[in-house]
Amino acid sequence: MRRDVFQAIADPNRRAIINLLSTKKLTLNGVAEQFDISRPAISKHIKILTECGLIAITQQGRERYCEARLNKLSDVSQWVNQYSAFWTKKLDALDVFLKAESKAKPSNGKSKRK
Repeated sequence: MRRDVFQAIADPNRRAIINLLSTKKLTLNGVAEQFDISRPAISKHIKILTECGLIAITQQGRERYCEARLNKLSDVSQWVNQYSAFWTKKLDALDVFLKAESKAKPSNGKSKRK
C-alpha cells in the first residue's frame, strides 16, 4: 500500500511518535515505553512512519534505533501554506470591507432601530 505523509500525521499516536523522536533517537522499546498502547500497535505506527519517510530505522548492534526525518513534513507545510495565503487574502478583504462599513455608519454610536 502506498502511503503519504498526510496519512502518517492523521493519527494522534503517530504525531506523538514524531514529536518524541524529533528531539532524540530511541530504540523501538524506548518509543513503546512512552505510550500506553501495545508494542504491536507501536510497531505498526513505526512501520507507517517509516514507509512515509518520516522515520529512519538504523541497526546498532542488537538494537534498532528510530530517528525522525522531518524534511518530509515540508509537503504538509506547502499544502497548508496555499490555504494560509487564501485565508489571509479573504481576511484582508474582510478587514477592508469592515473599515469601509464603519466609516459609512454615523459616529454618534446610536443605532437606528424602530
